[in-house]
Amino acid sequence: MRTIFDPDALTERIGALETEMGAPGFWEDSEQAARISSEHARASKRLQTFTELQAEVEDIGGLVALVADDPEMEAELEQQLASASERLQALEEQRLFSGPYDSGDALVTVNAGAGGTDAQDWAEMLLRMLLRWAESRGFDVELLEASAGEEAGIKSATFRVAGENAYGLFAAERGVHRLVRQSPFDSAHRRHTSFAGVEVAPVVQETTDIEIDDDDIQVDTYRASGAGGQHVNKTDSAVRITHRPTGIVVQCQNERSQLSNRATAMTMLRAKLLERKEREREAEIAREKGQTQNVDFGSQIRSYVQHPYSLVKDHRTNREMGDVARVLDGDLDGFVRAYLLMRAASDPSV
Repeated sequence: MRTIFDPDALTERIGALETEMGAPGFWEDSEQAARISSEHARASKRLQTFTELQAEVEDIGGLVALVADDPEMEAELEQQLASASERLQALEEQRLFSGPYDSGDALVTVNAGAGGTDAQDWAEMLLRMLLRWAESRGFDVELLEASAGEEAGIKSATFRVAGENAYGLFAAERGVHRLVRQSPFDSAHRRHTSFAGVEVAPVVQETTDIEIDDDDIQVDTYRASGAGGQHVNKTDSAVRITHRPTGIVVQCQNERSQLSNRATAMTMLRAKLLERKEREREAEIAREKGQTQNVDFGSQIRSYVQHPYSLVKDHRTNREMGDVARVLDGDLDGFVRAYLLMRAASDPSV
């Protein structure tokens, strides 16, 4: 456990953060204060997990001795073992996040792909699945933008997810998701295949290595299309920013203030530019190692088959689950953990 967690280093870091938080004028810089407070909360939670697990392991040692004399204690021992195993699994998960941005927040975008109305409906189903999963993990979620489809579903949507290891976890969902089902939009109920893509970018407070020239961006304003009352319908509060050199487009419409939406959109643009830079770096490392690596958005990662049989299969790990409804309701932990373990096994630095 100490190899995975290093409680001494955590204790030292918590102390340093508390010193910063106690300094005069700390709360004057709200952005920096929020970042440090968030790190302090995450570090404290991790240390608490270790401490509780350590105490539980010590209790188990005592129970083992008691069971030898009193077999009726065996049920309590099994319960303690199950609890400790669950805590250890959560603690072990920490070693799977070795990337520079894994511990931070994530910007997640869902886009409808090929398949027309079916694809737009599938994109909305995929968005719901990811939001339900985020909710089950205890993350804070903020929907930043959603563009409705012509007949049903969505063309695209972007949300920000905040919490410990949010980026490291959601990065496992990056790629194309494929749905096979009897189309509810086909009067003959024929089988259709639809595609939707998930993009995931890290949200970092300090992006000094990402410079954006004002001449490289085009800023457009428009009326927000979602719910928001009369104010949204009467003012051009939504903001769309196009980064000309890369073609990256971001938009935000969740705030009533155009200035707030522009600031959020610029954060989104920096995050996507940072993700693009990271993917280019990974591709270069792969080339140096003589490996072929698909770092494109179009890499299919998982299929969800509802007809003629029921099966969800991850093509990267070959993990399968027959209950499609359960997966679409946000039960993704098994798929994500299998991917993270596979990635860790292929990376000797983890």
